[in-house]
Amino acid sequence: MEFLQYLFNIFLHLDKHLNEIINQYGTLTYAILFLVIFAETGFVFTPFLPGDSLLFAAGTFAALGSLNVHYLFFLLSIAAIIGDTVNYWIGHYVGPKLFARNSRYLKKEYLDRTHQFFEKYGGKTIIIARFVPIVRTFAPFVAGVGAMTYPKFILFNIVGGILWCASFVYGGFFFGNIQVIKNNFSFVIITIILISVLPGLIELIRHRLKRNNK
Repeated sequence: MEFLQYLFNIFLHLDKHLNEIINQYGTLTYAILFLVIFAETGFVFTPFLPGDSLLFAAGTFAALGSLNVHYLFFLLSIAAIIGDTVNYWIGHYVGPKLFARNSRYLKKEYLDRTHQFFEKYGGKTIIIARFVPIVRTFAPFVAGVGAMTYPKFILFNIVGGILWCASFVYGGFFFGNIQVIKNNFSFVIITIILISVLPGLIELIRHRLKRNNK
């Protein structure tokens, strides 16, 4: 419970925490942000790390002159792309072993179905998943488990990573320091998180309604 409260506090006051990091570590802030974005996209057990909100906040500080917006965009795009790539290969090598046990929830047929799904909708899934918290952490792993071809994956991985970072870093740079946003920064961060989660919630509700109607 205390850990959840700590995470919520970080999200809610992301601007203050990032300001403290910049003041304390200076140029090393770029490396810290790189590692956070890499971990958030690269490991299935760290979906709780800030993604959208951190990119937006970083862009906001770039507008203040604390960071260089173009460096941020370039470095964090690379972090996101490498993160998804690592996640893909973890899923590729570890995932099939989990499904090979053919347990109640990890059946071989699920692996085959995932493969077919990603071969048909893979590109759109990888790109859209970038903008949905938690989903973007699991999408590359599932792509690897489902044996989605790597050339196809890396293409959409690059496009999705660039679009994601550009949207939030430059969004924070151009809009983050508008007075009304500065005065309500915590509310803006929460709104970004809610909007990002909304597509996944809608899809989940649609899936459950469809299943209940059968």
